[in-house]
Amino acid sequence: MKTRLIYTLFLSLCSLLSFAQNKKEEAEKEKWKYKPNFMVGADALNLGVSFFSDRMLYQGFISSQINRNVHAVIDAGFEKNIYQKNGYDAKVNGPFLKLGAFYMLAKDAENEFNGFYAGGKVAGSFYSQEYMSVPVRGYGGSNASVSYPSSTQSSYWIEGTIGGRVQLFESNFYIDVNLQPKYMVFTTKQDNIQPMIVPGFGRSSSKFNMGFAWNLAYKF
Repeated sequence: MKTRLIYTLFLSLCSLLSFAQNKKEEAEKEKWKYKPNFMVGADALNLGVSFFSDRMLYQGFISSQINRNVHAVIDAGFEKNIYQKNGYDAKVNGPFLKLGAFYMLAKDAENEFNGFYAGGKVAGSFYSQEYMSVPVRGYGGSNASVSYPSSTQSSYWIEGTIGGRVQLFESNFYIDVNLQPKYMVFTTKQDNIQPMIVPGFGRSSSKFNMGFAWNLAYKF
């Protein structure tokens, strides 16, 4: 009789533990379940500046919340620019693409899309460049220049992203503002000439650069 009671008690405990474990796993699955969501934005600031400068920069992003704090993001754009400085006269144009993610450092308790974030991206650009003038040392130390035909080049960099989002009133529109510290990892060169401008990166005479975006976004 005692053996039966012990055996029954043992089976009951096992059943309860198994039930509790299943409930816990279901709760965790429910907690981390991905629900399709997207936010699409366009950089309004650089678009506006393009009308008053030689740099034409059109860029936007698509992001999606992967879990409570992590968002995946894709940036894409096109840049056309010229460089006229220190004897150089160059022009470039081409598309660029950035892939990465960011983490919400602080967010609104009532709207988890409002808040401050930080993250990183890998980026690349495939573009066309042409040098109308490149300074060289001429005969007897005199200054001279040479030109190079249009060529296709590519550059790759990594960049951080630090910014914030805020909802516009009760609508699905958001303002997204961020800084983008960048570091050039690799670039192809035409006759060993360092590219003066890289679409999406900016002026690349230095490996470091800083970008800025003021986006108007819409959440689906």
